[in-house]
Amino acid sequence: MRRLTQVLILSAGLAGLAACGATMEQRAATGAITGAVVAGPVGAAVGGAAGAAVARTQGED
Repeated sequence: MRRLTQVLILSAGLAGLAACGATMEQRAATGAITGAVVAGPVGAAVGGAAGAAVARTQGED
C-alpha cells in the first residue's frame, strides 16, 4: 500500500510538468519525458499527447 501511495504522489507531481514549456513542442516533449519516467514507453506516448492537448486548449496550434 505504501508503494502505491508513493507512485501516485510521484505521478501527480510529474503530471504537472506536462504543462511546462512555451510552445506546443516543448509541452509535448516535457510530457513525453515525464510519462517515460513514470510508465515507460506507453507513458511517453500518453504524456506527449497530454502536453499537446494542454497547448491546444491554450490556443497554440
